[in-house]
Amino acid sequence: MPGSRTGRPPVQRTVKRPPASGPPHENPVLGLYLRLRRAWDRPLTAYYLIFGGSLLITVLGLVMVYSASQITALQLSLPGTYFFRKQFLAALIGTGLMVAAMRMPVKLHRALAYPILAGAVFLMILVQVPGIGMAVNGNQNWISLGGSFQIQPSEFGKLALVLWGADLLARKQDKKLLTQWKHMLVPLVPAAFMLLGLIMIGGDMGTAIILTAILFGLLWLAGAPTRLFAGVLSVAALLGVILIKTSPNRMARLNCIGATDPGPGDSCWQAVHGIYALASGGLFGSGIGASVEKWGELPEAHTDFIFAVTGEELGLAGTLSVLALFAALGYAGIRVAGRTEDPFVRYAAGGVTTWITAQAVINIGAVLGLLPIAGVPLPLFSYGGSALLPTMFAIGLLIAFARDEPGARAALALRQPRFGRKRGTGGTGGSGPKRNPRSWNTMRRRASAARSSGER
Repeated sequence: MPGSRTGRPPVQRTVKRPPASGPPHENPVLGLYLRLRRAWDRPLTAYYLIFGGSLLITVLGLVMVYSASQITALQLSLPGTYFFRKQFLAALIGTGLMVAAMRMPVKLHRALAYPILAGAVFLMILVQVPGIGMAVNGNQNWISLGGSFQIQPSEFGKLALVLWGADLLARKQDKKLLTQWKHMLVPLVPAAFMLLGLIMIGGDMGTAIILTAILFGLLWLAGAPTRLFAGVLSVAALLGVILIKTSPNRMARLNCIGATDPGPGDSCWQAVHGIYALASGGLFGSGIGASVEKWGELPEAHTDFIFAVTGEELGLAGTLSVLALFAALGYAGIRVAGRTEDPFVRYAAGGVTTWITAQAVINIGAVLGLLPIAGVPLPLFSYGGSALLPTMFAIGLLIAFARDEPGARAALALRQPRFGRKRGTGGTGGSGPKRNPRSWNTMRRRASAARSSGER
């Protein structure tokens, strides 16, 4: 090695290399958001949310019905599991109805619309026949089936309005008649008012509110112009005000909104003790079966006010879980209604979603003291077979619609290969062309373009 001018060997200088370029730092919040969005955009997400959410709500409802109804059953000299056994039997029958609705084709659903409507109207007329109809808590809306079994036909009226209204609007849309307001209103609105009249004869305003919400949901999905929608809403609001003003019982319930004291004559006893139950639950509650309010202090603890007992025994965590399940169920129903191109599926899915979410909001709002007590059960959760059976059939409709999406059908075909075929092959013993496993990601369809029937 040649020396330097000073006689010293040259210094070996290391060449500095630029640092290796690694992956850019990713915002964890943004990354979580993107992963959740990709998961939500999968074709089977709505199917899993509807099926899993409804199953969890029903199972948790059975547990809470058993816990909340024991004291009431013992006070009536009945076994402690009396109400639970009846609810469990209704859940088994409802599961069969849900599976049947899942397997039915859309044509059969449409064919059942008119028989279900005729049967519901016939039963609601029978309710007013002396000797057949029964009065429960002042409302003449029940029919005795013998023994301890009763049926409330107005609950089946909700399902009838959804199916019949969806079929009617779908047929009119196919004929391009929904651009005319008379075809949009007739005969949908008169038939809905007939059902409302039969219900209000018995004094059940809570169910009438749910049917009104279903009617508004169908009109909204049909593209009713703002002035027409506002006109129907104004008429319904005026009738509601008249019905409330002419009933001292309904006025007393309206005055109990936000009450913190039972008031004179204990007129707000139920509303106030519902707040007491929620307030004493804390973060994680007192434990299953440890409720104090269900010991005769809170009326209807296992039916209309089961959410209050849930808050007392499971705490804030339990009530937020129930709210999250209903929110997921409603969001999945909206997604099914928005992604289909079949008008009947869109109207039926939207009507079922409106029915379940509106009823849940009215029930929970009454327990929280934000709305008047309407006497409607919490869907899939409260005690009552008459409410559980049609609701589970409606859930089966949503599941069937979610499975029928093109992307969902492709994904289910990939996950459930036929006998003798291997996944990802073309059915020729593995030697055929492979199917693209991500082809279902692009198979998303939106609803048809907005109709020119007016702007919102």
